[in-house]
Amino acid sequence: MNEFLPFALPLIGEEEIAEVCDTMRSGWLTTGNKAKRFEKNFADYVSARNALAVNSATAGLHLALEAIGVTSGDKVLTTPYTFTATAEVIRYFGADPVFVDVDPKTFNIDIKQLQNKCSDEAIKAILPVHFAGQACEMDEILSIAKKHKLKVVEDAAHALPTTYKGKMIGTLGDLTVYSFYVTKTIATGEGGMVVTNCEEYVNRIKTMRLHGINRDVFDRYTTDKPSWYYEVVAPGYKYNMTDLAASIGIHQLKKANLFQQKRQSIAEKYTEAFKELPLIPPFVARPEDTHSWHLYVIQLELESLQIDRDRFIELMAEEGIGTSVHFIPLHIQPYWRDRYGFKPEDFPVAYDVYKRAVSLPIYPKMTGQDVERVIRAVNKILTSYSK
Repeated sequence: MNEFLPFALPLIGEEEIAEVCDTMRSGWLTTGNKAKRFEKNFADYVSARNALAVNSATAGLHLALEAIGVTSGDKVLTTPYTFTATAEVIRYFGADPVFVDVDPKTFNIDIKQLQNKCSDEAIKAILPVHFAGQACEMDEILSIAKKHKLKVVEDAAHALPTTYKGKMIGTLGDLTVYSFYVTKTIATGEGGMVVTNCEEYVNRIKTMRLHGINRDVFDRYTTDKPSWYYEVVAPGYKYNMTDLAASIGIHQLKKANLFQQKRQSIAEKYTEAFKELPLIPPFVARPEDTHSWHLYVIQLELESLQIDRDRFIELMAEEGIGTSVHFIPLHIQPYWRDRYGFKPEDFPVAYDVYKRAVSLPIYPKMTGQDVERVIRAVNKILTSYSK
């Protein structure tokens, strides 16, 4: 029996380990020079003016919405086909998400339906999610936002590195938020980054990510001059990234392009191998752009199979292959369902995709043999259980 192949694993090298050790020996473990270095490198990488390191993408989304002034009674347009963090940060303000169904090919927010939901004066912003690492239709989203005087906060948790018509995600909306969770395209364990070209948002986020204090702790504790005084100017949060996490991120970022190339190579092998099977591979809207391939999501053609999606996942596990489902739509989750009275059919595309979707392993640490194992397992199961 082969060793179990997990759904996702980070690829950590000696460079990351050495940088963490250097930080530990420095005596400064929390937010400091390493975090600032990571921020500078990240801003340069995505061609943004500013990057602000935080302890999670959830924190980043919260700070971004706070910076644009979302408050109680406001509404934010987003998708139900995402992780709950995307929508829960809206509720932190006493505001409400307005869900828009997804495109049946890309699983990104449906532009036509988005346009039809912008008439409510309470809507403050659009929060698109670049699903699996493929960019949303940003020209249309930005045009809709401009017409209705809305801000655009991009959930780019999956989208590093991703481009839209040759431009890096992170240079298009008002603010963009990335994730460095352990399964993401670069990983610091926990962590995130907010990028923006607006200095007003930068100043607000810098203050709010650390208790509403108007000075960085690192500056106060490392200067050789008395510098103990600070002011609390707002009821902020504890969202700063540590230098320990940034130490990993500095070197993960250097490998982002290589990681993307490895993921894309796996995706291409999967798509070629699955051509004759009863499944729909991921749809690539713009082959000329960079797709980060954070996820490789197949849709089972259930009408051609004797098994459902859940049984397929069980059979993959029996073959020693880890899989996942992205996502269980928010509108069928108890909190969102009960609060807003949603029914599964309210967002039919998201619900239909969910019933058929399976995410296969796709990460740089996979060997060629690992990839072949996944291909053989998928072929074996779908061939055995075809009608």
